[in-house]
Amino acid sequence: MPKKPASHPYINSLAFERLMLLIATLLKHPGIGCPEFTTSDSPDHQHHNALVQVQIYLQKLATECGVEFPTGYPAIPTIRKDLETLRRYGILDHRMYRWGYYLGTGALSSEELKMAFNALASQAQFQGDPQLRRIYQTLSKRLRGLDMELKGEFFYPVRQHLNRAIVYTDPEEMAARGENRDTLFHQLSVVEKAISQGLAIEISRGSDLYGNSRIGPMRVIPLQLIYHDIAWYLLYEYCENAHLAIGRLNRFKDYCIVLSESGRGLEAQRNSLVKAYQLLENGWGLYLGDPQQQKLELEGKLEFVKVKVRFFPPVTSFIVEGERRHPKQKITIGSVDTTTGKPCYVDYVVPLPPRSLEEFSIWVYRYMDKVQVLSPPQLVEKHYQAAQALVERYVKS
Repeated sequence: MPKKPASHPYINSLAFERLMLLIATLLKHPGIGCPEFTTSDSPDHQHHNALVQVQIYLQKLATECGVEFPTGYPAIPTIRKDLETLRRYGILDHRMYRWGYYLGTGALSSEELKMAFNALASQAQFQGDPQLRRIYQTLSKRLRGLDMELKGEFFYPVRQHLNRAIVYTDPEEMAARGENRDTLFHQLSVVEKAISQGLAIEISRGSDLYGNSRIGPMRVIPLQLIYHDIAWYLLYEYCENAHLAIGRLNRFKDYCIVLSESGRGLEAQRNSLVKAYQLLENGWGLYLGDPQQQKLELEGKLEFVKVKVRFFPPVTSFIVEGERRHPKQKITIGSVDTTTGKPCYVDYVVPLPPRSLEEFSIWVYRYMDKVQVLSPPQLVEKHYQAAQALVERYVKS
């Protein structure tokens, strides 16, 4: 007589629902079971036993899904058995999950996750992003097992972005070093919420290094946090006239008040962001101009200035190499030196809004005696005067 096949341990509907809810719990709460695991909706932060955490969140999810479990169900040994089932089917790996359970790599492949982790590590370390620094520290622990499986390859920084913030950016680091700074970095959680909901806020500029006396409170709608070159900036829109501007975060005080909990929504945020990036693409640098010029520029009514600069060896090759330095640039290679076979000069031409001439000049100055401004006349004179002033400074010394 043929042997009757053994019934499957999950043929019972309650057992099947328990297993599905366990998988859903691990998906919704990656890292659950870690001693440091907390979330804003955590039912009990005092429970640090890994399986007790899983039990609490599984039961909570069951209630949300309308699944009625008996009191105290499922028990810890049952959850342990279910985790072994997930290991047997490859849903969980066979290694230890010392820093919490998570399933696979979520929406990313292992290679994609590695590249994303590299970018996260760079921004956390060199750009000093306080929120990402905490996330990086948590993920470093959680993914340690995966790194061990890959023999250290996962954590190796194949790509790195070395531009380093030159001011303190992390309130926790400031406190640890005794270097507290009265800056907007202390209010980033409020600013980020305002950005994602289009909320109007009041912030206060503490310093104006350009001598324009723009000090004190201002009402704005923040649009984006930007890291550029050596610092973090806030892109924002003035409430009173929709003027777009960018300011260094460390030059705003540790002060941020939400003016209304009713935001304008992400669609309006995106529309303003598109305008801001149109200005950034037109110009050179981060200065977006005064309200009147900005309005004309966005309407396509502002006349741009044609700037022409001539570069000489040995920097000519570097200028030619930058073929995407500006979307509207034109590079013309001059006559060739018969001895070296290289260009005697390279002309760089770009149309810019008047607001960008100052920042363009700063870029030109870095090339010292290897560059000559040819137009417009006011920029030629400015460059000449700067060169004269430099000569005089050396003569006097």
